[in-house]
Amino acid sequence: MQYKSIKKEEWDKVLENLISSHAVYASICNEFGQDYEMVHPTNISQIVYNKPKPVTSLKSFFLPVKENVTSDRRTGKSWIIIGAPNCDIEGLSLLDEIYLDKDFNDPFYRKRREDTLLISADCFGTQEHCHCLSYGIKPYSAGKADLAVISLNGLIIFRVISVKGENFLKTIPEAISFDDKNTLSDIEKKQKETESLLTEANKGLPDYKATGKIVAEAKKETWEKYSSHCVSCGACATICPTCTCFLLIDKPGFEKVKQLDACQYPGFERVAGGEDALFRLHNRFRNRYMCKYVWKPEKFNSVACTGCGRCIEACIGKINKNELFRELA
Repeated sequence: MQYKSIKKEEWDKVLENLISSHAVYASICNEFGQDYEMVHPTNISQIVYNKPKPVTSLKSFFLPVKENVTSDRRTGKSWIIIGAPNCDIEGLSLLDEIYLDKDFNDPFYRKRREDTLLISADCFGTQEHCHCLSYGIKPYSAGKADLAVISLNGLIIFRVISVKGENFLKTIPEAISFDDKNTLSDIEKKQKETESLLTEANKGLPDYKATGKIVAEAKKETWEKYSSHCVSCGACATICPTCTCFLLIDKPGFEKVKQLDACQYPGFERVAGGEDALFRLHNRFRNRYMCKYVWKPEKFNSVACTGCGRCIEACIGKINKNELFRELA
């Protein structure tokens, strides 16, 4: 694995220069919390590199909540996104399978993906509901992203993952080859410590395949019990890195607007005749779990849940899906 490093103060200057030619986004921590924000000179010091995790997932960059898909598209700046945890990076794998399908690809999604440099960040530490490792996803990226970043001992260290990432670093003369064995050993140690924290925190949680089996076999009483606190707000689906349902809305002038939708909304599956297979709350609730753990694995190679835990954190009804899975396991 190839590594390059740059002094932190030099990297900050590089960022100041990059924002004139690119739209640069990073994981920013301020009084409002931690989330992806556009980088400008006044918030460069607030960028966090190895702390999980932004409130919003990467999905919001590539699949906007609302967009006109019939309007002219003007070429803008290329994007650089810094500090994405690997759960977000892996979430893009499923989106790529869906929206970059060779026969039915989405040209708007493709353009955004092609024009974006993804710099992942190793997670050193966890949050309460992180469980990526339970689904076979490491808390650090060795694939899918273009680069991975580590901030350590006054250095910004990059792990080169793709050719795009390698070519990007070639444009930064200050970034030099890095092979300090002690520091690389420290990085590996921090990675293993994070994995140990995840393993300890998620004892008894079934893996992705086992979860699909217990979800498929769960009885109606289980869904009624856990859906009793659901308010159908759709937060779990809209914040999820892999949920991508949408509506196409016809507008005057032959325009079409693509808008994010969620299976937890009442009327999601209602048809013109008035029939609605998901009219009952517990059926809608079950539908999301069946989609993520049973139906999508039948159609795609990528996992439909990356263990980020955002759905648990966003739930108004305080529903913890991991408690449901542990009960059924």
